[in-house]
Amino acid sequence: MANFTTSDGLNLYYTDEGDGLPILCLAGLTRTTADFDYVTPHLVGNRLIKLDYRGRGQSDFDSDWQNYALPVECRDVLELLAHLSLDKVAILGTSRGGLNAMGLAAGAKDRLLGIAMNDVGPVIEPEGIDAIRVYIGRNPAAKTHEEAAAAFPHIFTHFEGVPESRWLEEARKHYVQTDSGLKITYDPHLRDAVLAAMDQPSPDLWPFFDAMAGLPLALVWGANSNLLSAQTVEEMQKRRPDMILGEVPGRGHVPFLDEPQAVDALHKWIGQMQ
Repeated sequence: MANFTTSDGLNLYYTDEGDGLPILCLAGLTRTTADFDYVTPHLVGNRLIKLDYRGRGQSDFDSDWQNYALPVECRDVLELLAHLSLDKVAILGTSRGGLNAMGLAAGAKDRLLGIAMNDVGPVIEPEGIDAIRVYIGRNPAAKTHEEAAAAFPHIFTHFEGVPESRWLEEARKHYVQTDSGLKITYDPHLRDAVLAAMDQPSPDLWPFFDAMAGLPLALVWGANSNLLSAQTVEEMQKRRPDMILGEVPGRGHVPFLDEPQAVDALHKWIGQMQ
């Protein structure tokens, strides 16, 4: 566990564990390094580097919420690589982490060994965007982790067969217990940044997807995802017939990454870089 200082003076938290292929794990929009707790035991033999973006988890919050933007986060990633004296890494990106990976492929492809994306692509479905609008920047109504875990099956209806113990783990990862109830683990002003971005015309992200040409590529897809559609996955496969696909049944946005289909896809992806 360590911190590094960005060029604009923020201390960002990261972990760096293991040896072997360096894999930089980039979390989802509102998430932290805990995103990768479930998959870590399945990736033994690799060097896993996990980052809390600015404004999330144990990293500093930014006084200017407009810096909660993909280009700034990509800059932070490159500065982390410089801090670690790493020329190249593979990226495992969950949701927003996958978008950042595509951005890095477009702007700094020479720093990448390969990319694996967890339930994200060049087209973000309106249903997924609407869901983000509802929850982002807001503390849950539940007052305890147990209450949140009990509510999750009714909220995350795209997920099937998830045991109560996993929902409780999720609640503990994503909310902090306080005397007044549960609190989110990120800067509430992230909401301002995301809503401002959503109010702009949606950019064409297919050129960013195409920028990954030549890099080993994998996609873990929740078959019930409300953010990544079957049509988009089909087009991704057409453009990259060599893309490794791990379709996870009974999962929405985002798979936990320890499902057998996800683990198998990641192992095949890693094999292409060894």
